[in-house]
Amino acid sequence: MIVAIHQPHYLPWLRYVHKMASCDVFVLLDDTQYEKNGWQNRNKIKGPNGPILLTVPVRHASFRPICEVEINSQAAWQEKHWKSLLSCYGKAPHFRRYAPVLEQIFTTPWERLAALNVRLIEELAGAFGVRSRIVLSSRLGIPGMATERLIGICRKLGATHYLSGEFAAGNHLDAQFFADSGIQLGVQDWSCPAYDQQFPGLGFIPELSCVDLLFNEGPCSLDRLMRGAPTRAQGLS
Repeated sequence: MIVAIHQPHYLPWLRYVHKMASCDVFVLLDDTQYEKNGWQNRNKIKGPNGPILLTVPVRHASFRPICEVEINSQAAWQEKHWKSLLSCYGKAPHFRRYAPVLEQIFTTPWERLAALNVRLIEELAGAFGVRSRIVLSSRLGIPGMATERLIGICRKLGATHYLSGEFAAGNHLDAQFFADSGIQLGVQDWSCPAYDQQFPGLGFIPELSCVDLLFNEGPCSLDRLMRGAPTRAQGLS
């Protein structure tokens, strides 16, 4: 049973969705500290002149867990983001299929960043056809820090394998700790596959928000996404 763990990201990029699709349980680490200038409140879409960065404005975010970070409701970010999606993807083949749900999200008042992200992640996972169970770490009650806490979460969920992203595995994950715990560690091995995009004159731009693939490829999106992966993630068997 494979578990993967990641902070809740805004309009998550394709690598994030691939990680979700490669595990049985995906844990949203919503009670870890908010990371300034990270991807918890922003992501990129493709515009007529190149990538456009969409950022959710937050307030009083320093040194607070993600689940407590407040959205700055004084800024008209929702209207701006929705208009950007309409402008960039309104002519995409499958935009109308997914627009109603997303429009409803972008017209709903949101107080907390985590609540917004969780809703988007759940809806986008469903749109892709990802069947992994989504769990919030704040509801598990697992103490500890860093690798120790990841292992505690894995044990709580009955994991036999843990799927890590490449960056975490190479920088701050204690592989020996996992080996000693009896939980097999695997590393996500994925590169972005090419697919049809809007504004083809700009060439293919990889690693965008997952909505870029979804609006362009529709029901074929998950198949396209998984073509960027080998048969199994490294270390998982």
